[in-house]
Amino acid sequence: MKTTSDLKEKILELKKRKNAVILAHYYQEEAIQEIADFVGDSLELSRKASQVDADIIVFAGVYFMAETAKIVNPNKKVIVPDVKAGCSLADGCPPNEFKAFLEKYPNHTVVTYINCTAEVKTLTDIVCTSSNAKKVIASIPEDQPIVFAPDKNLGKYLIAETGRDMILWEGSCIVHEAFSLEKLIDLYKKHPTANIIAHPESETHILKVAHYIGSTSGMLNHVKNNPNDTFIVATEAGILHQMQLDNPTKTLIPAPSKEDNTCACSECAFMKVNTLEKLYQCLQDESPEVHLDNEIIEKALLPIQRMLALN
Repeated sequence: MKTTSDLKEKILELKKRKNAVILAHYYQEEAIQEIADFVGDSLELSRKASQVDADIIVFAGVYFMAETAKIVNPNKKVIVPDVKAGCSLADGCPPNEFKAFLEKYPNHTVVTYINCTAEVKTLTDIVCTSSNAKKVIASIPEDQPIVFAPDKNLGKYLIAETGRDMILWEGSCIVHEAFSLEKLIDLYKKHPTANIIAHPESETHILKVAHYIGSTSGMLNHVKNNPNDTFIVATEAGILHQMQLDNPTKTLIPAPSKEDNTCACSECAFMKVNTLEKLYQCLQDESPEVHLDNEIIEKALLPIQRMLALN
């Protein structure tokens, strides 16, 4: 079995030889974040994917993210460490069911969170991420009704923040619904000077006790720029790696989950399907590759371009 340093060395060799670039999400394991050319949240990764000039994109995240990279780079080879790296939000919004749902709201502008399949994006007017969702909603005329999918928790947060009445698809992120309010309050009592920060995919009762609500990159910037020295972090625990690198003297505590587990925090099992060994193998074999029909790419590109144009 190859050591982590051996794998990293071989990955760097393959990457150079094949003119490949590695894009990784903050929720990936530390070794993958460390070897990646770029680490970011969904919005940053979408932007970066649209600017890539390499021949091969290795996308270490979940599958809908790799699909987005393919949509904005139809002529490039996009590969993933494991096709089983899915997403509960994407899985919980099947295209055929969503299409039937939209038929009940024919005059509505359809806004979908980027955490959905390429097929669902083809049914969308404009895509958003948690970083730019409020800006996307603000770009739509106030008298225009909106359908928002697939994350009901992000949707509820946006309704509260923007005052817009939106029709919501009943989807949710299993990671961000795993936090225990009772355990969080108990933890806060032990660290009463801590700043609680949360991702807007979290449930409303978690967001109500948070001192700051923001996207993955928003939380990273908040911790960096806030004078507080202790933070309780309510999002996927993978963010703590970069957060600690940025803030070596600060105390970062993962928000507790309802279930007892090895880290007592909330981890995305889908994100953790990817490993450094699988990343090496996929780059060596140039497989598994993301394939999408040209028609899907063309239709899904439009709402992504509308989002990127706002930024």
